[in-house]
Order: sequence, then C-alpha cells, then structure tokens
Amino acid sequence: MSEPAKRPLAVALRYEAPHAPKVVAVGRGALGERIVETARAHGVPLETNAPLAEALARVELETKIPVELYEAMAVILAFILRAARPAPGLAP
Repeated sequence: MSEPAKRPLAVALRYEAPHAPKVVAVGRGALGERIVETARAHGVPLETNAPLAEALARVELETKIPVELYEAMAVILAFILRAARPAPGLAP
C-alpha cells in the first residue's frame, strides 16, 4: 500500500523591522500553491524549508513567530536580503 501524496505547504510572513516576523498566511495543496503564485507575482523571494514551514504553520495568523524559531528565521531573512541586493558589479 502506498503512502498518500503530501500536499505542498506554503507559509507567508510579513517582516517589518525591528519587530519579529508575523505569519500572515498558511495553506496546503491548492491554497499553498496560490500563496506561492501570489508571492511570485509580487516579486517576493521564496525559500524552501519544509521543517520550518511545518513549524510556522502551527503559529496563529497575525502572530509573531516564537522565539524558538528566531535562529531559523535569521537564516531565511539573510537569504531574502541577499536576494534583494543587486549582484556586485551590476548597476542597481
């Protein structure tokens, strides 16, 4: 007997420095795909991290992420900041 296919999970965050990021949307399956499509359409950087997404999916919407996830989020925020910065030697 085969395992049922896992439905993709997407979690959207809002970050306004200096405050902790907030979870603003969570969705699995078609809703998760729609969250990703909306992010892409608005030029929002995406990061794939299934364990972090699972942990963030348990956070109530419009709630700051828990302290226990700060270190993992720091890695994601660093990725986003690098993605938003022009490559060296290229004009902005």
